[in-house]
Amino acid sequence: MRAVVVHGAGDLRIDERPDPVPGEGEVLLAMEWGGICGSDVAYWKHGASGTAALAHPLVLGHEVAGRIAATGRGVEGLREGQAVTVHPAEPVGDTPLPGRIAGRTNLHPRIRYFGSAAFDPHTDGGFSEYRVVRAAQIRPLPDGVTTEHGALAEPLAVALHAVHRAGDLRGKAVLVNGCGPIGALVVAAAKHRGAAAVIASDLSATSLAVARAMGADETRDLRSGAELPDDVELAFEASGAPAALGPVLRATARGGTLVQVGNLPGAAVSAALGDLVTREINWIGSYRFVEEIDDALLAMRDGLDVSPVISHRFGLDRAGEALAVAADPASGSSKVMLRLGGARPPGTG
Repeated sequence: MRAVVVHGAGDLRIDERPDPVPGEGEVLLAMEWGGICGSDVAYWKHGASGTAALAHPLVLGHEVAGRIAATGRGVEGLREGQAVTVHPAEPVGDTPLPGRIAGRTNLHPRIRYFGSAAFDPHTDGGFSEYRVVRAAQIRPLPDGVTTEHGALAEPLAVALHAVHRAGDLRGKAVLVNGCGPIGALVVAAAKHRGAAAVIASDLSATSLAVARAMGADETRDLRSGAELPDDVELAFEASGAPAALGPVLRATARGGTLVQVGNLPGAAVSAALGDLVTREINWIGSYRFVEEIDDALLAMRDGLDVSPVISHRFGLDRAGEALAVAADPASGSSKVMLRLGGARPPGTG
């Protein structure tokens, strides 16, 4: 089979790898679609994502969907041909979480994640024609949800988790700062969960157009001189830019809540945080998701349309071009999708 493999910084290859075979409790997926995430771009450009650095080649991709090609021994309730997506996280070890975070498996101290170099050996992702997956990580797609949209259940789950962290949104005005794919999906998730109005802000007119298509009631083009609103009860910071923290804190009402969705740098940065104290703002972190991938699938089944966030589609053999487009701010890209294939029977040429 073919797989999208990063061998080091700037070294991406389409490698031939043996067709995998499912073992006990495992499922063989014929992959159909994958969405390119910022971590995929980071591994390609820098050979690392955050503190996770490549020690050997890694198959990219954690936003994926396909169809079941075969099941291993002991797998029940899943059938060949079934359209599914994947929960890409697998906690390592059986040490129970402290009671204060019981059930919040995204905070487990050791987690294997599709397409991650955090462990050695690394955890290969799903940008390949086939992938063996633990049956417990399989999530069947509801009727009417395509595998292309199913591949976006993972980033939509990130957005829904952020909204869940914020509490009850019904009837509230909400600010979403940063309208890349995650920010645009936060816009949709906030509207889905009952926000009365969503104001979206960004430096890119293209990103703001996506946010409007995803349900934003108002947009603010910061590059053109627009300003953030005043006294918003609830804000989501989805850009991950330290320079944005001061203005977004200032836009948040006294006693309001700011949910940090965008990943901030792991190293020391300069940021204006004074309003966090003087305005008594609740600053809440949001990391990946727990089981909101199930909520994402139900939301799509019930009509939440993720298609406006998709800007480009490439075949697997053009993965290098796809990553370059996803990495280039001038490309006007939002979510770049890879058509992974999966049409041929495993074991054939």
